[in-house]
Amino acid sequence: MSQSKAVFLDFGTVSHDDLDTATLERALPGITLHGTSSEAEVDQRIAGCEFILTNKLQITRARMQAVPGLKFVGLTATGTNNVDLEAAKEFGIAVCNIRDYCTTSVAQHVLGSILLLTHRFREYGAAAVDGTWARCPQFSVPGAPIRELTGKVLGIVGYGTLGRAVAKVCREALGMRVLVSERPGTPPGREPDTNTSIGPVRTSLDEVLRSCDVLSLHCPLNDATRGLIGRRELGLMKPEAIIVNTARGALIDLAALAEALKDGDLGGAAIDVLPQEPPMDGSPLFDPAIPNLIVTPHIAWAAFEARQRAVDELALNVEDFLAGGRRGRVV
Repeated sequence: MSQSKAVFLDFGTVSHDDLDTATLERALPGITLHGTSSEAEVDQRIAGCEFILTNKLQITRARMQAVPGLKFVGLTATGTNNVDLEAAKEFGIAVCNIRDYCTTSVAQHVLGSILLLTHRFREYGAAAVDGTWARCPQFSVPGAPIRELTGKVLGIVGYGTLGRAVAKVCREALGMRVLVSERPGTPPGREPDTNTSIGPVRTSLDEVLRSCDVLSLHCPLNDATRGLIGRRELGLMKPEAIIVNTARGALIDLAALAEALKDGDLGGAAIDVLPQEPPMDGSPLFDPAIPNLIVTPHIAWAAFEARQRAVDELALNVEDFLAGGRRGRVV
């Protein structure tokens, strides 16, 4: 295979020095892997490249124009908002993403978050070691209510691969009932479901908010979904309901969420994504006084197996492109 100049700009966002790069190196012999790249380094490192691989770095119109021989931009992510797709189409540059690589990891994260919040593991774990249990006049510590999930309602916003996987595990493992929400930008009717000939009927978002005991977000971030869950929407939810967001941080008004949790208007939240990552300017959720809140640093997708799969899927996209195919193509 002839050698093309190729670079992976932020390989450290996928690998923690623990992944096998053989498939990638076979697809692109001589590829340069950079753990991270600053904005200034990006422009220098993509010069003369035919293949640019990245996870989250911005590949703008200006950067494409500056690399006249560029043929391919490959992403180790499903989201494509960091690439100017219109410019890529105009310049004849292929853009590929990957899909279905982290489904199990995300479903596990959501399930674990739901159980942690409903069983109040953090509060009761602290009570076991801070002396509260030792001072208790009985064998078990009374406190925040623990809830069983069988028969409770899971609301899903975004019924793609991830939403379906979460619905399946919560239905089968926990006995929850599932409501699939309409969302801005989707037509009314039924959601397609790969497991059945007719998917579940979508319910209005307001009705899902009123009915659900757990709300899990899996929809993309766009102009129609930005700020999807704000003060009004939180006000529709049951005071004991919980929210899990593993999609995009800007789907939720975080100041309103923090207020609802502090005021006892919401039962809990598990937030894995923030509008700014890393959160250089802080977040309303970083107040330690907020009860029953879990904030994690965008790791729902990041099981070892999922990260290895991401690299291997990217390599397959490259190989298919070189063979004249369109695997994973968004442009």
